[in-house]
Amino acid sequence: MARRNSQNWNNLRAALARPQVILTVVSLTIAASLPFAVKNFILFQLTLAMVYAIAILGLNLLTGFNGQFSLGHSAFFAIGAYTAAIMMDRFDVAYYWTLPVAGVVCLAFGFLFGLPALRLQGIYLALATFSLAVAMPQILKSTPLEPWTGGVQGIVIIKPDAPFGLQLSSDQWLYFLTLAVVVLMFSCAVNLTNSRTGRAIVAIRDNPIAARAMGVDIAYYKSMTFGVSAFYTGVAGALGAIVIQFVAPDSFTFAFSIGLFVGLVVGGVGSIPGALFGGLFVLFVPNIAEHVSKGLAGAVYGIILILVIYLMPSGAAGLVRLIVGKIARKSARQN
Repeated sequence: MARRNSQNWNNLRAALARPQVILTVVSLTIAASLPFAVKNFILFQLTLAMVYAIAILGLNLLTGFNGQFSLGHSAFFAIGAYTAAIMMDRFDVAYYWTLPVAGVVCLAFGFLFGLPALRLQGIYLALATFSLAVAMPQILKSTPLEPWTGGVQGIVIIKPDAPFGLQLSSDQWLYFLTLAVVVLMFSCAVNLTNSRTGRAIVAIRDNPIAARAMGVDIAYYKSMTFGVSAFYTGVAGALGAIVIQFVAPDSFTFAFSIGLFVGLVVGGVGSIPGALFGGLFVLFVPNIAEHVSKGLAGAVYGIILILVIYLMPSGAAGLVRLIVGKIARKSARQN
């Protein structure tokens, strides 16, 4: 009986894996063909959606997988964006080198912030990260940093051209660059969460007492998760600065942190692919709400958000898992 149940479970997992692989291949094929089928402005919007998806994925690693609540990821996004902008504007560094540097800088900031935050949990950690998000725009405007950050005027960046003589517009090239970074970052996130380190991170979220009893160094893993989360958000910030060609302190307010958090919930807490849907939601839904009614854009956005949460209480990822699970069970019965 046990052997039969094990075989049925293996068949179910195999059936479930096939649609995921097919869906991934089809999605990447469609994504790679979009630059040749849509206008540059839509391509620009899709590129920004992928940038936001990377930032949401970073927040997901911290909140969804490790259980640390953050409302301050706009600060790490700003640090990554300004790192890229300063390197390109002040030191004439090639844009592609700014991505890893921005990630490492944010990794250090996130790890250092995570150390004192170890004493905080729940709403107290949320309050600490909230203060970080509120303070960051004012810090960027401060007089001592103004020669580097440009103060309230910000920094203008020149949009890079496609390399190697490729017959691509700047928007097309930045789309492909961002898509490549998305594939790399999401693949790393999958490997991380499926590794021994990932299991330790999730164990801390589920039962920190049991995790400590099993020999998990909670302080180290929580601080490092904060750093890795900031790394992802910093890379997203650098990409965002390159794509938008401009950074300014008021672009990284607390409202932006709330937008990332909304994208996390809508996409699916603890879901890696759900971050992509969250990025699309963060970018397009506010624009749709404003198109419906400029005077009541906030109300329309709120109504849309309520409907989405009501219809998909587990986020987009939960809805997809439900549909795929039904298809897999139906396929298993037929076999």
